[in-house]
Amino acid sequence: MALLIAAALACALIALPSSAQALEVTATTARSNSDNDNSIYGGMETRVTWEAQTASDESLSTLTLDYPDGSTIPANQVKVTGLSGLNRITLDYTVASVDADTVAISFNTPTQAGLLIRVEASKAVLPAEGGSLSVSGSATLANGAQVDIPNGPAMNVVGVSVAQQLSNKLSEQGWVQAWNQNRLLHMFFDPTIIVISIPAVFHGWLLALLMVVCSFPIAIVIGLLLCFLRISHVGILRFLGSLYVNIVRGTPLFLQIYIAFFGLPLLGINIDNYLLSVIVMSLNSGAYLCEIFRAGIESISKGQFEAARSLGMNAVQTMFFVIIPQAFRRVIPTMTSEFILLYKDTSLFAAVGVMEMVMFARSITATTGNMTPYIVAALFYLLVTLPLTKFINIFEKRLADPSHGHKRGGSTPSPARLTDEETTLLESAPKVDSEHVTATSSLPGTQA
Repeated sequence: MALLIAAALACALIALPSSAQALEVTATTARSNSDNDNSIYGGMETRVTWEAQTASDESLSTLTLDYPDGSTIPANQVKVTGLSGLNRITLDYTVASVDADTVAISFNTPTQAGLLIRVEASKAVLPAEGGSLSVSGSATLANGAQVDIPNGPAMNVVGVSVAQQLSNKLSEQGWVQAWNQNRLLHMFFDPTIIVISIPAVFHGWLLALLMVVCSFPIAIVIGLLLCFLRISHVGILRFLGSLYVNIVRGTPLFLQIYIAFFGLPLLGINIDNYLLSVIVMSLNSGAYLCEIFRAGIESISKGQFEAARSLGMNAVQTMFFVIIPQAFRRVIPTMTSEFILLYKDTSLFAAVGVMEMVMFARSITATTGNMTPYIVAALFYLLVTLPLTKFINIFEKRLADPSHGHKRGGSTPSPARLTDEETTLLESAPKVDSEHVTATSSLPGTQA
């Protein structure tokens, strides 16, 4: 009885449509769509080639291919060929789109058994996020059996940013193509490269701002300390302060950067590039701020010192509570100018490999051979320098206007109210005859 049941099951299994996976995927490749290397980028048109070997007893009637989710496969750009050894076999087929990433191929005449089936999808767009991608699907054999097609070899697709996708779409626009036909506009103001450059240069802009914001407060402290040395009554302190200021102001910042970045490693001192950049900028700007503060302090009248000392303040209290607050107010425009100069000087650190705006722009320029990224970097510099320059002009005008802060056209202040004591004294005072006063004042030689 058991033998009969086993034989029946075996016959049933033989009679069922085969779901075997004899269709073997041999290759899944894509043509490089990069101008600089052999990379395959997502979000850009390429040609995807899929190949599978049928068994010696397999003849296909339909073939459905599922490309990676997010792909776009135009059905009218799909070409199917058969290869038998080195011989190319012409196939009779039709292609229809099931979804944007799925195509169904129907063979009007079943394929020859044992063929290598090659499917080429031109103008295919793989997912922009990229990754290790493969193609799967299913097939129907001539005998009606369904065959599942497993994932074949994977393609390494490089992810593409939103900016790159937008750039690719812009490059297809007619007005952009007409714009780029002008050599000057293409070399300095290419819209497709502007879109690519903005995210990268923006990142460098934030780093440059961070470098300046961290270094400028330190430079203010260094500048004040040097200023106190410069105005000190102790000769050796005054000499040391003057020596430092004269050396730093008398040598280029570019040379100081080279000494710090290439000299310190020779001494075995290795510091993070960004931290070393902040240190160099602080030490350099501190020397300039020293002279700014010294000029502001010396512009304060000596009467301020004398008045403060007469109130019982010592020299330190006079300096910190009377002189420095007034000096700071006077040097704010000059300090803002120094901040702008320090901000622009961050571009010098690109020469030693610090990734800031100019370095990011230079890397894109090296890839594209176009000067547009430098123009984008210049716009980011202006984004900070122009508003600060406007602020300096307004502040200087306010300092130069002596009437600023006084109300104009205001009402005349009312006389002070007399106290009861003052009223009593006034009433008890002798009365003066107004006619006598008038007559007396009119006499020759008299004064009213």
